[in-house]
Amino acid sequence: MTTILQINSAARSQGAQSTLLANELTAKLQQATPGAHVVTRNLLTDALPHLDDTILGAFFTPAGQRTAEQQAIADRSEMLIAELMAADIIVIGAPLYNFGVSSQLKTYFDFIARAGITFRYGAAGAEGLVTGKKVYVVSARGGKYLGTPGDSQTPFLTTFLGFLGMSDVSFIYAEGLNMGPELADAAFAGARQAIALAA
Repeated sequence: MTTILQINSAARSQGAQSTLLANELTAKLQQATPGAHVVTRNLLTDALPHLDDTILGAFFTPAGQRTAEQQAIADRSEMLIAELMAADIIVIGAPLYNFGVSSQLKTYFDFIARAGITFRYGAAGAEGLVTGKKVYVVSARGGKYLGTPGDSQTPFLTTFLGFLGMSDVSFIYAEGLNMGPELADAAFAGARQAIALAA
């Protein structure tokens, strides 16, 4: 059975355009894959703490030496990793905030980037261990940044996902959403056309 993992990373609980479009893409993918199982990870309602001494201590302390608090932190990280590993298709709703990803998505990445679990270093350098996934990133943007220095989000996501072994990544953009109703309508139409082709 195919598993689709949808990761919503918007800071808004209502009206998030990236979530709306990610929902539409997931629904299309589910229709195209009869029997597909969908898992939704909402990074706003199930918020993760930002990295600090306690979290880093949990990650870098050997399992047999962790305190109960450290083990609970490591367990949460490893649950997220298991969820990611179990997915065949990953849909990431990624709004562009201040030229990058949301703090919610960055924190999620900090929890799943674990040496020896999702990547490792060898004689040839880094090797990603999260392989065999198809990833879609749905990016909603108030302005138009694609192909400009203002788009630091696309290269960051490409680099990070590739570092973990996810190199088959497709981006769907809805740009210019805050530049007037005509441009917003055109942005949604273009994104929905891309969604139809993806599914």
